[in-house]
Amino acid sequence: MATRSRRLRKKLRVDEFQEFGFDINWTFDESVSEEQIDSVVDQFIDEVIEPRQLGFHGGGHKEWEGIIATQVIGKCTEDDRAAVIDFWKGQQVSDVVVSELYDIWWS
Repeated sequence: MATRSRRLRKKLRVDEFQEFGFDINWTFDESVSEEQIDSVVDQFIDEVIEPRQLGFHGGGHKEWEGIIATQVIGKCTEDDRAAVIDFWKGQQVSDVVVSELYDIWWS
């Protein structure tokens, strides 16, 4: 089988262009106010997402869901997952679910 061109590999998001990310869900406790929700989500972005050059796409009110991937073509790591889990362990939330890493284009 002939090897795929760089252009085709990029278009197909395979080999060096494969991207791994993971899903996240959480529920804020009923006692958490709107202002606290905004503050905690901003803190999550500032302390975990941005420093690791990740992107978070998601939203919610009390119940949140989203996907985390890298800001540029790349692969999230188990360390990224651990940092996300550690952050949410210290918050007033429940039902935190962080998926395994998966290919965000082909799963």
